[in-house]
Amino acid sequence: MKVHQIRFPVPGTHAAATFARRDLVAAIRAWDTLLSPELLDTAELVASELITNAVRHAGDDGPISASARLGTDGLRIEVVDTNTEIPESGLPGTMAEAGHGLLLVAALADRHGFDPLPSGKRCWAEFEVIGTTLPSARIPPIQRS
Repeated sequence: MKVHQIRFPVPGTHAAATFARRDLVAAIRAWDTLLSPELLDTAELVASELITNAVRHAGDDGPISASARLGTDGLRIEVVDTNTEIPESGLPGTMAEAGHGLLLVAALADRHGFDPLPSGKRCWAEFEVIGTTLPSARIPPIQRS
């Protein structure tokens, strides 16, 4: 399987978070692979949560980058920011409009976590990808007359 990856900077604004999510998911959808619609939708939601958290908590503090990598080990989405605070997943109040993001990531991703960096942190989520093939590797169906 060919390895695909993309990385780009994300300006620290809420509008930029929306565009970054769209760009990241558009890149994943454009790769010459067959990923299930469910996985693509889930990846979009997880990317949105990770990017939104970075913008919300580190947007004014410095650069943010978003990336995705698809290889034999699965799909990995990463967001790097300059905020050194460790992300905490908790149960927000029932009326809270925010605070659900990391719970969604935990529920949807096969694996997730964060890595402290000298200048901030990397938040990531991974998805197992089973049976992904390149369309060019598929054998066309036999046509019978």
